[in-house]
Amino acid sequence: MADEMVQRAQRFINTTYGNGATLGISKLEEDGRTSWTVMYALTRALQYEMGISGLSNNFGAGTLAAIAEKYGKLDASTVPSANFCRILQSALYCKGYDGGEIDGTYNSRVQEAVAKLHQNMGVSSTYPGGALWPKTVKGLFNMDAYVTVNSGSETIRSIQQWLNGRYVLRKDFYVIPCDGHHSRDVAKSMLYAIQYELGMADGTANGVFGPGTQSGLKSHTLSTGSSGVWVQLFTAAMVLNKRPVSFSSSFTSSLSSSVSTFQSFMHLAVNGQADFRTWSSLLVSYGDQTRQGEACDGVTKITPARAQALKSAGYKYIGRYLYNPSTTDLPEKEIQPGELATIKEYGLRCFPIYQTWARSVDYYSPAQGVADCANAAYKAEEHGFKPGSRIYFAVDYDAVDEEVTSHILPYFQSLRAQMTRMGSPFRIGVYGPRNACSRISDAGYAETSFVSNMSSGFSGNLGYAMPENWAFDQIVTKWIGSGDGRIEIDNNIASGRDTGQGDFDAPPAQKQDIGFDLSYWDALADEATAYMKLIGRGEQSNNIYTRRQCLETIMSLDDVITSTARRYRMRKALIQTTAFWEFCHYGKEDVTADGGVGLYYTGYLPDWAEGLPGVTRLQDSSTGVGQIQGRIGILAWNNSIRAGLADGTVLDPADVSPNPDADRYKMWIQLLEDNAFNVRTVAHIHIWGADGKQGDVPETPQRRPALDYDETEIYEVLRRYQGPSEPAFSDATLRMPLYRIFEKYNSAIRGA
Repeated sequence: MADEMVQRAQRFINTTYGNGATLGISKLEEDGRTSWTVMYALTRALQYEMGISGLSNNFGAGTLAAIAEKYGKLDASTVPSANFCRILQSALYCKGYDGGEIDGTYNSRVQEAVAKLHQNMGVSSTYPGGALWPKTVKGLFNMDAYVTVNSGSETIRSIQQWLNGRYVLRKDFYVIPCDGHHSRDVAKSMLYAIQYELGMADGTANGVFGPGTQSGLKSHTLSTGSSGVWVQLFTAAMVLNKRPVSFSSSFTSSLSSSVSTFQSFMHLAVNGQADFRTWSSLLVSYGDQTRQGEACDGVTKITPARAQALKSAGYKYIGRYLYNPSTTDLPEKEIQPGELATIKEYGLRCFPIYQTWARSVDYYSPAQGVADCANAAYKAEEHGFKPGSRIYFAVDYDAVDEEVTSHILPYFQSLRAQMTRMGSPFRIGVYGPRNACSRISDAGYAETSFVSNMSSGFSGNLGYAMPENWAFDQIVTKWIGSGDGRIEIDNNIASGRDTGQGDFDAPPAQKQDIGFDLSYWDALADEATAYMKLIGRGEQSNNIYTRRQCLETIMSLDDVITSTARRYRMRKALIQTTAFWEFCHYGKEDVTADGGVGLYYTGYLPDWAEGLPGVTRLQDSSTGVGQIQGRIGILAWNNSIRAGLADGTVLDPADVSPNPDADRYKMWIQLLEDNAFNVRTVAHIHIWGADGKQGDVPETPQRRPALDYDETEIYEVLRRYQGPSEPAFSDATLRMPLYRIFEKYNSAIRGA
């Protein structure tokens, strides 16, 4: 919303300084909105009026020193000119204070505004009255708020004000925001405060968690009964880490209980005291880097000697990369042949990480999320990770909050949707700074977080609490072992939320199918549709879609079909053949039957079925691209769930109660509306058919679909999809050439 006085401030800059030319900037838009652009212009104008050469957007040490040297403080007696005062008045308005009429007079209204500003900053005791001092001028010429904004916490604001009031006279401490939100500046100010209370002199105190600070904290353990400024600092640190405590100078039994909860959450020794490791975990993202973790990650192959070294050092969980797009850089980054077998042999467990580049915001997009999901799933299957393993997708750079919103959340949303579309063969975790991990997880796109806390200077770590769902806490790089067992790793604390995988599938003897290569599309389409035309299937008077449209629909589901085939180590041609064949037979009578099923369970015709002639109530129908009945879908999925091949709830195929909660209807409607689910179900029907079709007309069990199925097995599983009697046998004979067409192109694409 536009503010008239901010607009007047913008007009003052434009009219006084040649539309910005004098200040080396462009003309300000007079829109009445405060922004960094406006504050930069005011900063330059202030520098200009003070005679500073080399104007800058930065209100730095030179500007601060010039104010101190020239004026000491700014009030009615020291403000050097009317325009100088107008700049101050304009800045006050841009911060939400009454700066008077922007008339160049440091009057009572300006003085009252300054007094209110100092009160909000928490420095009114240090700077009483209506005069501006150098550090509060610096605080005036930025976008920091000194009142709560965006649902800020009053408790955090009181901490911010306390820090300002207590330390503002120290040389390197500047006024921090009092907006009720933890931030990078607040985190830095806490370290300065610790150093000041340890007795460090100005110039020595630097806001870095170095050896001197760590040494000093080791002698400031607090417990129940402690009191004073150190308790204030400790409770402030607890509050800033989102722990439910009061900002207080007394260490109560209630505080001790909250400390114990925090220590348990961070996997520290639980004693209810403010000991060094607890202080460390509150003040810097990596905490005490001497902690021994149970997890590690690295870019080096785990050999038997290295596995033994890691195990001897107390490590249980090893993070390794699924993929390395480079053939020269970090040659052992990707999991190497036989490596997972070594990890298993030594009683270790592995959690997979997926990262190609992922080091700048430009990498992240919804399209990249789709591609990364498919590639990660394929590589996880190739290496032998079992379905349900959790893959950590990386945000390996200092992603600021705006970039998380604009790029990274859409990437993970797309990744999550694609994994669901493929039948959720793997679960999703996130590797990255605290803020990215928390926001991605809170949005429901990742289950657990692998937190890059080692990068303590990241803006996404400074000022952010540990994600609630953290699984691994990366704190330091170190070397382990000696000789052949020597290996460099990142040392990680493990929370127990993810224990990785300790058993792995053996690599298949044959190559698995991969995604379709569109350069083969025209040839495949011509050959497959020509064959169906030759045998007189599809494009009959009652059919709804052309053969080519049916094939396009099936191939639009290639990602799902490929993922499903790889998951169950079958040839994707089995799924393609069945789905294409059935969809080519989808006719008007099928639509009418589908309308009857909707009428039976809901009591009304679906919109798409209104006006269809001959609709009667039906309990079931063959529906969707694979023409699957609800009962058959239930039986097939139940078979896979009971066999441990799929997750889900066993449904009752006999539940046909006329309401939308009936099990038969729930399966049927998903088969109708979700093509991806429908083609995944085709695969489960083939597995169920091979297993003997429990619950239906029994068949003699045969080997489940496999990569090395022979012609007899292929024919039999295709036949069983239709049933134990004609036309299933004759149709299966006709399907075999179609299978060979799909397999010809799949084989050429996969390379064997």
